[in-house]
Amino acid sequence: MKQPPLIWINVIFFISTFAGACILVPWRGFSHGFDATEWSWFVVLAFAAGLSITAGYHRLWSHKAYKAQPLVRVLYALGGALAFQNSALHWASDHRVHHKHVDNNDKDPYSANRGFWFSHIGWMLREYQPERYADYSNARDLQQDAVVMWQHKYYLWLAALMNIGLPLLLGWLHGDVLSMLLLAGLLRLVVVHHCTFFINSLAHVWGRQPYTDRNTARDNGILALLTYGEGYHNFHHIFEHDYRNGIKWWHYDPTKWLIRTLAWCGLADGLRQVPQEKIAAAKLQMQLKQTQKRLTHLSNADELLERLQREYEELKQHLLAYYEAKKQLLEAKRQQLAHEQLLPQVAELKRRFRQQQRNWQQLTARLGS
Repeated sequence: MKQPPLIWINVIFFISTFAGACILVPWRGFSHGFDATEWSWFVVLAFAAGLSITAGYHRLWSHKAYKAQPLVRVLYALGGALAFQNSALHWASDHRVHHKHVDNNDKDPYSANRGFWFSHIGWMLREYQPERYADYSNARDLQQDAVVMWQHKYYLWLAALMNIGLPLLLGWLHGDVLSMLLLAGLLRLVVVHHCTFFINSLAHVWGRQPYTDRNTARDNGILALLTYGEGYHNFHHIFEHDYRNGIKWWHYDPTKWLIRTLAWCGLADGLRQVPQEKIAAAKLQMQLKQTQKRLTHLSNADELLERLQREYEELKQHLLAYYEAKKQLLEAKRQQLAHEQLLPQVAELKRRFRQQQRNWQQLTARLGS
């Protein structure tokens, strides 16, 4: 098949920045060295750029997972220019297409089914979907956002200001312009690029699928460390409007922590969360499917599958009853109604649910071994 034409400006840009980071940064490090201030600015600007993509471009503008005040949106717009991954309007439009047509080789802009290289960076090097570049019909809501349109209109100027002007200023203030340009400018740009690109590539091939197997997205705690919390990608692809990716308190998700901190400060609101019972039900269904697959080769598979299905239905009923009772209790507390009579009921339903959950885990472990 004939390959689409190369986008030479992208090819030259990615090759030159990557080669520069691999050659010029080590050369400067060995011949001159980098001090703690330069490394500190490398980290600060890397997080500023990365979190502007994950908290701003991704969870705010692409998925409307929360609302942010104008000051926060302006900072995201500047940080997105610092990340140099196109305007928020273009990025969000592409990403919405990705979610709508995930893994569809003809429609998903960076389908993982076309290979690691394609989904990581190859999709940006050729004119695979030229009709997509100026079609923002799926982002009409963002076209009503003055900050988004300001950044889109002046994107190249803002990108130059943030990627060249800001490191130059920091280097001048620090007394070493070249070192700051190479470390906080060039190396930071390349690292943030490829860490973000891992969300499209590595997060679709490496990890577990605890919530859904309808697409290639994976959960990977190690990858979350490199992607500002976006490594819990299997969860994200089934519950894309949740402001969190890592839902447990121990999950490394600095994007979630940033959004929550902004909400505490009154700079964000409307944080959207998927009801816990939906998350639990999705995990339960995946456990059922995975155990069913492991049983198909056994001689008594029909009997075991029937028993597994019965246990699944019973656990699902306990799950729904428990979470419904919890909702009623929380609503009674919120309205300051008498809720003491609900406490024993909820406690008993919780006990039954936990017991049935233990039975289910023992059964699936035994059948899956």
